[in-house]
Amino acid sequence: MSGFFSWITGLLGRPKAATPKAAEPRLFNPPDSDDEGWSNSQLALQLEEHLFSWLMDAELHKLNAAPKDADPRLEELERRLHRRDMKELPRQPGSLPQLLQALSSGTIERRQITNIILSDPALTDQLLQIANSPFFRRGDHHIESVDQAVFVLGIDGIRSVTAAAVIRPMMAARNSREALFAQRAWRWGLTCARATEMVAKCHGDDTSAHFVVGLMPALAYLTIRRELARIGRNSSTGPDPDPALLRLALARQQWPVCQLLANAWGLPPKYHAWLLIAERPAPRQSHSALTDGLLLGTREVLRHSRQRNLPEEELFQLINLPPEKTEHISQSLATLLEEGRASTARVK
Repeated sequence: MSGFFSWITGLLGRPKAATPKAAEPRLFNPPDSDDEGWSNSQLALQLEEHLFSWLMDAELHKLNAAPKDADPRLEELERRLHRRDMKELPRQPGSLPQLLQALSSGTIERRQITNIILSDPALTDQLLQIANSPFFRRGDHHIESVDQAVFVLGIDGIRSVTAAAVIRPMMAARNSREALFAQRAWRWGLTCARATEMVAKCHGDDTSAHFVVGLMPALAYLTIRRELARIGRNSSTGPDPDPALLRLALARQQWPVCQLLANAWGLPPKYHAWLLIAERPAPRQSHSALTDGLLLGTREVLRHSRQRNLPEEELFQLINLPPEKTEHISQSLATLLEEGRASTARVK
């Protein structure tokens, strides 16, 4: 299964020189391509490798070690996914259906949203924390109530904050072994979600729905890691998958798990469509807001974390936006990440 940058497969043809077939599934499967497209595919693959290296805190040579293709843990993961029997798949949040219906309404009023959120105390606490985070806070004023959050952020803003508040508890680390991965996956997911939201706004598309779908790959990554750990606890290998095995599992199953999440949560058909476009774009298809958001968010998170990424001019090659809009979104994400770092430092 190709990685989340696989949209390039729809833009490219076969390279003029024959390419040896990879011995194992890759995070990015080279498509038929012309020379320019082949170059772009390599850039996307490099960025994806750097992302996995950072998420797993592992050097590239450890990620690229060749695990056994017939590893029983991979086979069991695939079996569970095929049978929709993944034990670690997050269940549908109780308030999600009502929230989705309310937030998608063009006539929803502020008081209605406030009442729905206040009916769930846990959601209320999460929402206020996230609304006051650098990723969403507007100005220096501290938001103290749900009604104030709705007023300050507006209907569109509160939609994204609510989605983040619903998903955040699912991505909280359960133990020290997964703590770093969970922390980084959340930071990456939130950045990609904001980037996807910004790209959708440039295209005049549904921003809040794109925010949700932009968060889903990060949740899928953590779900896959947890499922592998659960499988490992019942074998002699132990609960912690090695980086090469986890890399292979993520590459193969990230999009199927996203689709399984969307189905389990009863998300509208357009969410499934956006995920499918990112996984299997039609030939010569334009880039999707989700794909561009993932590219922009990944590049900025890696740059902010002082990891290897892509120079700006190479990023421009991959994004389906004018350079000035791409640069504007990149700068906005950089500001959010820097303010987040400063806020963390002040708390310490």
